[in-house]
Amino acid sequence: MMGIWRLLSRLLLVMAPAGGVSTDNTEAALPQLKVGPNKHYLIKEDGSPFFYLGDTAWELFHRLKREEVDFYLSNRVAKGFTVIQAVVLAEFDGLTVSNAYGHLPLQNNDPTKPVEAYFKDVDYVVDKAERLGLYFGMLPTWGDKWSKRWGVGPEIFTPASAEAYGRFLGRRYRDKPIIWILGGDRNPENDQHLAIIRAMAKGLKKGDGGRHLMTFHPQGGGNSSRWFHNDDWLDFNMFQSGHSAVNIPNYSLTTTNYNLAPSKPTLDGEPRYEDHPINWKPANGWFDDWDVRQAAYWSLLAGACGHTYGNHDIWQFWQPDRKPISSARTEWRKAIDHSGAFQVGYARKLFEARAYPKLVPDQSLLSSEAGEGAEHIRAAGASDRSFGFVYSPTGKPFTLNLGKFSGSRIKAQWFNPRDGTWKLDGEFPTLGGRQFTPPSHGRGHDWVLVVDGATAAPSGPDVFPKRP
Repeated sequence: MMGIWRLLSRLLLVMAPAGGVSTDNTEAALPQLKVGPNKHYLIKEDGSPFFYLGDTAWELFHRLKREEVDFYLSNRVAKGFTVIQAVVLAEFDGLTVSNAYGHLPLQNNDPTKPVEAYFKDVDYVVDKAERLGLYFGMLPTWGDKWSKRWGVGPEIFTPASAEAYGRFLGRRYRDKPIIWILGGDRNPENDQHLAIIRAMAKGLKKGDGGRHLMTFHPQGGGNSSRWFHNDDWLDFNMFQSGHSAVNIPNYSLTTTNYNLAPSKPTLDGEPRYEDHPINWKPANGWFDDWDVRQAAYWSLLAGACGHTYGNHDIWQFWQPDRKPISSARTEWRKAIDHSGAFQVGYARKLFEARAYPKLVPDQSLLSSEAGEGAEHIRAAGASDRSFGFVYSPTGKPFTLNLGKFSGSRIKAQWFNPRDGTWKLDGEFPTLGGRQFTPPSHGRGHDWVLVVDGATAAPSGPDVFPKRP
C-alpha cells in the first residue's frame, strides 16, 4: 500500500495547483515572499498571494537520510504544503548526537564555529525543497539552546554569538526560499533572552540583506506579539495554540493579533497535532483529523494568513528503533498519510479557489449565536461583499444574514473539508436572514458554507490526492 502512495505522490508533482507547486526539475529560484498591501496576508514578489501551509518537521535535518528526505518532501508537496518547518540545531541531542551522516553542527558547541559537513547536509534538504517548489520555515535553533527550562540543551548562546551565528546562516541561505523562525518552543523570560533573540534577528538580516520574512515560534499558549510585535524585524506574528486540550479556541489568539496596530499577518505555528495524546496523556485519548480541521478553519476564518499542520509522529520522525517521545505510536512512513495531512491541502484549495486575501473575519454575518466550545461557528466575508465562508465544526445549523452580500442573489454551496467535495444548497435573494443546515451533524461532521454571487464558479479542479 505504501508503494501506491509513493507513486501517487510522484505522479501528482506534475499537477501544479495555483500558487506554484513545481516539479523536481525546477531551475528558476522561487520568488521572494513579502507582506501584502493589506498587511494581513503574504504575497510573492510578483504580487500574487502566498498561502502559508506549513508542516512541522522539526527533526528533519537531524534524523533523515537523503532518500528519506526525498520521500518526505515529495509526499508533502503532493498534498499541497507550501512551507516545511525544521530546526538546524535540533531539540533532541542536536548538539551531541550526529545527524544521519555522522556530522555534528558545531565545533565544541560554539555557535561561531559551524561544521561545514553538517551544513552541506542541510544544503541538500533546502535545495531539494526548492526544486519541489517548497519554502523552508527554518529555525536556527531550538529554544533549549538559549533557555533550558526543560529539554536537553545546553544553553550555548550569548547575544554576540547569536548575532554571529545568524549572520552565518543569513549569508549561506541568502538566495534560498527561506522564512526565518526564531524562538523554538520557548518564551523569553528575561532581558538576556530578549537580547539573544534580537541579536540573532540582527545577524540574519545582516547576512541575507533582509531578503527573507522573519517571525518567532513561542511555547504552547505563547504569542510572538507579546514581546516582539513592534520590532521591525518581526514581519508576521506566530503563536502556538498547543496540545494541552481539545477545542482550544485558537481563533482568540488569531483575533488578538489581527486587531493589533500596526497590522501584521499572523498564523498558528503549532496547533494540536494529529495522533498526539491529549495533554500528553494517552488515557485522555488522541487528537485526530477532526481536531486538525477545527483548528485550521477556526484560525483561518479569524484572519490568519495560513496555517501549520502537525503530526506527532512526523515532527520526530518516529520509527521502532527510536525512543518514542511523548507516546508516539505510529511509524512516520505510515503517519505521513494520515487523513489530516490530506485535509489541510483541501483547505488551501478552498481558499485559493476564491480571492482569499479579500477575506475579513466577520461574525456579524451570523444572525444566530456562534456558540462556544466544540460547536463554535466562524465566519468571514470578502471586503467587497462578493463571497463568504462559514465553518460549522459539528454541522450545527446557523442563520446567515444574506443582506451582507452584494448583488440581488447568492449561490450557497457546502464544501466538505473531509474529502474536498462540493454540494449545492441553492440560490437565494439577498434579503434578510436564512437558516442553513449542514448535510450532516455531530463530531467529525464539519462543513464550510461557501456563499458567492449567483454566477460564481463552484471550485477549481481537484489537484491534491484523495484516499480511494
